[in-house]
This record gives sequence, C-alpha cells and structure tokens, in this order.
Amino acid sequence: MGQRVAFCTLGCKVNQYETNAMIEKFLKKGYEIKDFQEEADIYIINTCTVTNMADRKSRQMLRRVKEMNPNALVVACGCYAQVAKEELSKIEEIDLIYGTNEKNKIVTYIEEFQKENKQKQVVTDVMHQTEFLDFGITDYTEKTRAVIKVQDGCDRFCSYCIIPYARGHVRSRSIQSVVKEVEKIAQKGIKEVVITGIHIASYGKDLKENIGLIDLLEAIHATKGIERIRLGSLEPTLITEDFVSRLTKLRKICDHFHLSLQSGCTATLRRMNRRYTAEEFKKAVELLRKAYPQVSLTTDIIVGFPGETEEEFAETYSFLQEINFYQMHIFKYSPRKGTKAAGMPNQIDGKRKEERSHKLICLSHTNEINQNRKEIGKELEVLWEEKEGEFLKGHTTNYKVVKIPYKPLENTISKVPIEKVEGLELIGK
Repeated sequence: MGQRVAFCTLGCKVNQYETNAMIEKFLKKGYEIKDFQEEADIYIINTCTVTNMADRKSRQMLRRVKEMNPNALVVACGCYAQVAKEELSKIEEIDLIYGTNEKNKIVTYIEEFQKENKQKQVVTDVMHQTEFLDFGITDYTEKTRAVIKVQDGCDRFCSYCIIPYARGHVRSRSIQSVVKEVEKIAQKGIKEVVITGIHIASYGKDLKENIGLIDLLEAIHATKGIERIRLGSLEPTLITEDFVSRLTKLRKICDHFHLSLQSGCTATLRRMNRRYTAEEFKKAVELLRKAYPQVSLTTDIIVGFPGETEEEFAETYSFLQEINFYQMHIFKYSPRKGTKAAGMPNQIDGKRKEERSHKLICLSHTNEINQNRKEIGKELEVLWEEKEGEFLKGHTTNYKVVKIPYKPLENTISKVPIEKVEGLELIGK
C-alpha cells in the first residue's frame, strides 16, 4: 500500500479543481487518499490569499497538521504560498512550499524531497507564465457535479485585490482540451459541469484565434451526456446583447448567474478600479432578466472600502434593494499588503464595517426567503445530489436548494412540487 495523502482546500472553485487534479496524479502513482481529519503521511494545504482571513486560515491549517501526526510531511501550495513564501518559511511545521505554477508537478517534487529531506521552496515568478498550465484530463470529481477550469490569471488589477500577483496574467485553455475533459466527465455519468477560472470573462483574450467565452460554451454545449452547464463568477461587462442572444440558444446553460458587483456606488467602483458603473451593471441585469424569466442573480459586495462615506454606503444599499439579488456574499474590506487600496487615505474603522456588513447580510436573507416563497406550489426540476439526514438534497437550475424525504435518486434529474420553505431551503414532496 502506498503512502497516505490528505488534502485541505481553501478558497475558490479553481483551487477545488486543482486539488482534484493533484489527487488524480497521486492515485495514478499508487498513493492512498485520506480524509483531511484522518491520519496521513503527507498533508497538502491548497492555500488561499483572497483576504487576510484566508491567509490566517491557511496558517492555522498548516500548524494544525503536526498535532494530527507529528511525523507527517506538511506541504503548503497555491496562492498564499505564491505571495508569502518568506512568511510561510518561518513556520517550522512546514516542510515544503510550492507556488501556483508548481501544482501539476507536485508528486515529483514530493518524491524528490523525500530523498533529500530539508525544507524547500519552489515558487517561480507567475507573472512570466504565458501559457495555460494544463493538468491534462482530470476526471476525479464529485459524483454529480464536475468543476472544469478553463482559464487562469487576471489582468484587471482591482485596487483591493492581490490575486493577479498570485495567479499572473490571463492564460486560456484550448477549446479542444476543455471539450475532451467534458467528454470524459460525461462518460462517468455526471450531469452537471461548472465552468470556472480566475476571470472567465477574459477567456480567449490571449489566444491567437478570435474567440471568447461564448465560443467555448457553444463547444461544451455540443457534448452529449452533459445536461447542465453552470457558470462561475462573471464580469458584468461580458453581458452584452450579442452574448445573451447566443447564450439563450444553449438550453443546458443554468439560469443562475453570479455577477461580481463589489459596490453599488459608481464613485466607490472607480476607487476600486472596477471597469463599469452602477448603471452599466444594471443594464447587464436587465438583459439577463429579460432573457431568463426564472433567473437567480447572486453577487459579492465589499463594505468599508477606503473612503466609503455614509452617503456612498446608502447609495449601495438602495442599489442592492433595487436589483434584488437572490443571495449576496458580503465581505468587510481588509487591507492587502502590496495593493493600491492598502495605502489609500480614509480607511474605515472596524465598527462601521461591522454595522454595514450586518445590514447587507439581513437584506440578503430577506431577499432569499422572499424569492424562495414564490416557488411554493410550483413544480421545479432538481438534480439530486446527496443524502442529508432523512432527506435527499439537490439544486434547481437557478441554484435553489430543494429537499425531499430520502429516496435513492442521487445523480438523477426529476421534477418535484414545492410544498413549503424551511429556513433558506425549499421542501418538496
């Protein structure tokens, strides 16, 4: 039996995809994959650095491992390792530090290390990477939904964000490579794919062919066996009449769109270096609502960005009331060393950030409950995913959670009448 490897994945769906790809490489070499809570010989923390909280969580997980098995090999890889290798090298519990570019060679690196046995860092300059780092075809995934990474890097350089420095410039994966992976996923009987990347709206901008995200989606849509295509976070500037008109011809596209907003106030958006106004965002929303009658719209909001006055926050609040998102992920701004916003004047105190965050979380919960109540009495199509207690749980195309008393229907799609709402979930019969 091979050595035991356990993974802890922090952060976004791209990290989740890359963990799956790394697991597949270990399995092919005869390693045994263990749950992170179990004893293992090698623990790999796929780190995140999107916020200070993510950094802290990454450090906590790395330190915790030695308590679980003092003799284990501890590996930090990914975004936090990329931007803070010196900081991590001071944590004596860590044996190996790899950046974002090193994940596809991780098995080789670990095997080399075990021969030498001394703390080692392999972190190349991701800003010089010009091609998409393809893991090859990865079909290790969840039972009912597969995350497919189609793009890496970001060239937007929002003033609060460290991710371009952790992930480098935009690199797109070839359509042929994506389609091959989707075909392999479909052969496993998986019904839904989630298209993800660091900034998928930029897909194709670095390729010689004149293509964009919509061309990729049309190619994926033609794959037999896949019944749902779900999109990761989108930039509102992508949502044009031409894009939406081509998108609506693809019946497998799920009517749930995560449009990254960050603020409903144009003055704040300018300081954030976002490339749209609140009015332009609203037009994107109108296009989607016209095209998809049952659409669910979700977003991210940052409160307490430097210089955000009470008037600016009030503007954001009334804009969010008007847009009426289904769900909002609320983040309190925290300065990231190495970003422009960290040095901006008029930083907002913690108490005001907390108050603003609380207000928006309440608004988000109210929206979700109200929109869920409108589903009572309707018949919704659900992809059944997993058993949860006495219930079977799944998602509608517009990403609403539905539960029914348990029946063994995992990985099937069926229609169910909705009887009531409990908390933030729909109960069907």
